[in-house]
Amino acid sequence: MENIKIFTRLISTELHLQEYAVENTLKLLDEGCTIPFISRYRKERTGGLDEVQITGISNRLSQLQEIAKRKETIVKTITEQQQMTPELEKRIKDCWESTTLEDIYLPYKPKRRTRAQVAREQGLEPLAQLLLLQRESDPKRAAQRFVVAGGSPADVHAALQGAQDIIAEQISEDERSRNQVRAAFRREAFIESKVVKSKKDSDEAQKFSDYFEREEPLKRCSSHRLLAMRRGESEGILRLSLTIDDDEAVKRLKRNLPPAPFQGGGACRRLLEEAVEDGYKRLLLPSIETEFMNLSKQRADEEAIRVFAENLRQLLLSAPLGQKRVMGIDPGFRTGCKVVCLDAQGNLLHHEAIFPHPPINHRMQASMHLQDMLKKYQIEAIAIGNGTASRETKEFVEDVIKGARSEGHGARENTKPSLSSSPLPPAPCPSIYVVSEDGASVYSASKVARDEFPDEDVTVRGAVSIGRRLMDPLAELVKIDPKSIGVGQYQHDVDQTLLKHSLDQTVESCVNLVGVNLNTASKHLLTYVSGLGAVLAQNIVDYRKENGAFTSRAQLKKVPRLGPAAFQQCAGFLRIADAKNPLDNSAVHPESYHVVEQMAKDLHCTVSDLISNADKRSQIDIRKYVTDTIGIPTLTDIMKELEKPGRDPREQIEEFEFDNSVQTVEDLHEGMELPGIVTNITNFGAFVDIGVHQDGLVHVSQLADRYVSDPTQVVRLHQHVRVRVIGVDLRRQRISLSMKGMGN
Repeated sequence: MENIKIFTRLISTELHLQEYAVENTLKLLDEGCTIPFISRYRKERTGGLDEVQITGISNRLSQLQEIAKRKETIVKTITEQQQMTPELEKRIKDCWESTTLEDIYLPYKPKRRTRAQVAREQGLEPLAQLLLLQRESDPKRAAQRFVVAGGSPADVHAALQGAQDIIAEQISEDERSRNQVRAAFRREAFIESKVVKSKKDSDEAQKFSDYFEREEPLKRCSSHRLLAMRRGESEGILRLSLTIDDDEAVKRLKRNLPPAPFQGGGACRRLLEEAVEDGYKRLLLPSIETEFMNLSKQRADEEAIRVFAENLRQLLLSAPLGQKRVMGIDPGFRTGCKVVCLDAQGNLLHHEAIFPHPPINHRMQASMHLQDMLKKYQIEAIAIGNGTASRETKEFVEDVIKGARSEGHGARENTKPSLSSSPLPPAPCPSIYVVSEDGASVYSASKVARDEFPDEDVTVRGAVSIGRRLMDPLAELVKIDPKSIGVGQYQHDVDQTLLKHSLDQTVESCVNLVGVNLNTASKHLLTYVSGLGAVLAQNIVDYRKENGAFTSRAQLKKVPRLGPAAFQQCAGFLRIADAKNPLDNSAVHPESYHVVEQMAKDLHCTVSDLISNADKRSQIDIRKYVTDTIGIPTLTDIMKELEKPGRDPREQIEEFEFDNSVQTVEDLHEGMELPGIVTNITNFGAFVDIGVHQDGLVHVSQLADRYVSDPTQVVRLHQHVRVRVIGVDLRRQRISLSMKGMGN
């Protein structure tokens, strides 16, 4: 890889990492290794860098590679203009900062026909140089020599104006001048937001009412406020601008002018100062303002994407119920509740619609049908979507289960007809969970859902998604575009390429952290496994269909197009339950199997004995197994994995109950204390569902009794919390909450 030494030095300095670790990481990335693979299985080469550090190296590498490509274009363009000098070429070669690089290139950059370019074509550059020297006591007399009878410039005024245009452009392209104005923007720029008068009273403008007349220092403008203002601007509601002290900025630029050879400088000095003012207002100021607008947007994007990625990580790593027989319910009033019954592997066994709520109100019939489904399919857990009619449906289901308990199976079967033709076993007592249904409608209408359930309509697919999301959130959510999952902050306003890259990295990280069951994983889940991708994921599924379940990781080598490199990258993240070799159901990589086998041999036992017997493991001195390629970090990981092979890092799922006395926003009053679930985290606070169909906001200042700079350090997605109501705005349907003093 070209420039690896330069990249190593730059990245190690910027990220404060050891050069050898950065260089080895760059080499591994160049070899096609994935970030999860490097962080997990190449700790010896990277000095134990974690995923965050390796991701930082990878992202900075991409930026430096883009700069390297840009430099090639710049060198080629200047060379073709026959203006390249050894000094200029060295400056470009040594520059790895994009803003500085563009400043170097600016005087040579092909541009549209400017006023200065016209003046140069008229032969006025010598006049501009005369003005800069300030030795002409009468610049008009000097300009007379450049007047062209019957042509351009037609008179002295036009000649002097053209010379000033050349000087103005030179000032606007001068690196020192640009950096001075940048410094002013950095120190003192204010961002101003004003409402477009014709839109002020419109309904769509009201959501931006906080920004109708707003001014604040740009460096203190938070990501969410900037993105909100930018959205208001894009919708034609707001006008944004950046301001600095223009007079002071012009004074600084005038100090850059060559000193006058005599006191005051006379008429030439006045013309130069006019050119400075023109160059600043017409060229330099708009250029730097645009630059800082873009820079602030980029920083806001990065912050919003960071928050979104962290929310997505927490959501994907939500506690799974596991392989249980689940009933999924997509609740509704007029259209009824769509009910599906799934087996422990998530396969659809049955579906139907029930109508327990108004306006149809077939509550008794719905109750009978629900009881029969619970018994027939031996349902162990019920997942209810958290949308419209969620609480009413949960209460209905709870009543059905309570009624079934109190009546007893015999009485119930004597008085109610069964939907099944044979006697049913006693119904288990299922747990009830309310599940976020964000993105379920997107999934149900997607090609993925149509491929899975070609004969079912969108309502059935949506209910299946809700049920499966309870069983394994990660496996189900990877099928949905992360932007549709409902945990973002202005996700549609940020750089979409950067967003997709970050979210893909997050999904890949989560999938590989948890590990994937090779025999049950969908194509969509397998796609994110290290080293696979869509084609190999499909090939694995096809191989599984044709040959049955995998019995060993080694069988992966028989999958079409899955070569040694892909096997190396993916094998450690794929699990085979009940495999003959127990290591196939662990995070121990096949390349390290021989180490574990040697450990077992030295202790005169089997690998299975090592896993099941802590006393055996305690006798192992891992230092004896250090080699040139396997060091203490990998051996330590192996020992942890032998203790709990294939362990799931996710937490255990918990049931939750809203306060039954609160159903709507109108039921709320200040001081009320309620249970809630964190549904979204932003950098200005956390949104909490308290069961009134409108999430409340716990502002960052109300998250704890101490100062909080990052809400993710205090709360996590889907956390069960207690909150206090501190404000209710019925008109705007806004609920303000506090977690201070609540003991969360």
